Amino acid sequence: MSLVDHLSELRRRLVISAVAIGIGAIIAFVFYDQILAFLIKPYCDTLPAGRRCTLFITDPLEGFATRLKVATWAGFLLSSPVVLWQFWRFITPGLNPNEKRYAVPFVGSSVILFCLGAVLARLTFPKALDFLLSVGGNDLEAILSPSKYLRLVILVALAFGVAFLFPVLLVFLQLAGILTSRKLSSWRRQALVAIFVIAAVITPSQDPYSLFAMAVPMYIFYEASIIIGKLLKK
Repeated sequence: MSLVDHLSELRRRLVISAVAIGIGAIIAFVFYDQILAFLIKPYCDTLPAGRRCTLFITDPLEGFATRLKVATWAGFLLSSPVVLWQFWRFITPGLNPNEKRYAVPFVGSSVILFCLGAVLARLTFPKALDFLLSVGGNDLEAILSPSKYLRLVILVALAFGVAFLFPVLLVFLQLAGILTSRKLSSWRRQALVAIFVIAAVITPSQDPYSLFAMAVPMYIFYEASIIIGKLLKK
C-alpha cells in the first residue's frame, strides 16, 4: 500500500472507532443514573446506616459536566472491543506470520489483565475510601463533589489496569532478548522492593489497602512471567 492508501485506511479505522465511541457515550448518557449509582456505591458503603448517600455540587454547570464525563468514559469502555478490533485490523497487514502468532495472545492478555486490574480496584476502593475519609479524625466530615470523587475512581481504576500489564511487558522483554528469565530470577529481592515502591508512587489514593492490593499481584505476575519466559524459550 502507498502512503496515501495507509492514511486513507487509518482515517477509515479512526472514523469507525469514533462512531463506536459516540454510540457508547449516547447509551451511557441514557443510563447515566444507573452508572453513577454503581460508581458511588463504594462511598455509600462507608456511610453510617440511615445517612443519605449523595455527592454535593456548588456549580450549576457541574451536574451536566458530570453527566458528560461519565458518558464519555463509559463510551470508551463500551466501545473498546470495536476500537481494539479496528486497531488490530489496521496493523495486521504489516505483521509477518511469526509476529501475528504472538500479537493475538499479547493483545488478548493485555485486555483481560487490564480489566482484572480495574475489577480489583473496584473491590478494593471501598476500604481505601473508608481509610481516606477516616484518617483525618472524627472532627472532619466529608462533603464530596462528583468531579473530584469520580476523578479518583477513574484514576484508581486506570492505575490498577496499567499495573496489571506488568507481566505482559516482562514477557515481551524476554522474547525480545532484552531480559532473560535467569536475570529476573536473580533480581527477586530487588524486584520485590521496586514493586512496592512503584505501587506506592502510582497509587492515586496513597492508602495501604490499595498499595498491598496492587503490589502483591504485581509480584505474583513477576514470578509468573519468569515461568512463562522459560516456557516460550523452549
